[in-house]
Amino acid sequence: MCQIGTAAGDQRHQNAAMAEAGYKAGFDLVNLNLFAEPTFQHIEDVLLDQDVIWVHGGSVVNLLAVWRAHGLPAMLHRAWQHGVVLAGISAGSICWYMGGPTDSFGPPLRNITNALGFLPYGSGVHYDSEEDRRPLVHQLVARGELPETHCTDDGAGLVYFGTELREAVAERPGARGYIVRRDGDVASEEALPTREI
Repeated sequence: MCQIGTAAGDQRHQNAAMAEAGYKAGFDLVNLNLFAEPTFQHIEDVLLDQDVIWVHGGSVVNLLAVWRAHGLPAMLHRAWQHGVVLAGISAGSICWYMGGPTDSFGPPLRNITNALGFLPYGSGVHYDSEEDRRPLVHQLVARGELPETHCTDDGAGLVYFGTELREAVAERPGARGYIVRRDGDVASEEALPTREI
């Protein structure tokens, strides 16, 4: 597994915590840092050698800018096409979609539409824990500023095979996944059956 912490500035304490968790769980973990310089000379070789690439939260705007400067979008896409599982939380989730609401610029929330677009949907994270997110997702979808948008409560996740949504899962009771679609000039929300894991 490769952990990428670009969104939070490659914090070394986060790297250490992930390495310890990997050790305790019995799997090999590498941290890919881009600050102040890349950990590895041949980044794509490292990415292609993984089973899972996990991206932490932080600033999705900064993450995208730094990744583009280092050519990571194409490398990550090739890894995905070779069967590497791409995953993440918060900014590390939004990055795989077309975009979605973010606090990367500070308050208030703003929409970004220049994420990687591997998944052809909008992303709505922290759907139940930050009160401004749900209404903003509905507004953006209703106005056509986001496409169909897939949303998650904290503690929930969405599983895709390719670009097809297969299921919603949750690590805590009550956490759900949702789909928000445009219906004329309004947005409609569908709560997904969510399996506890």
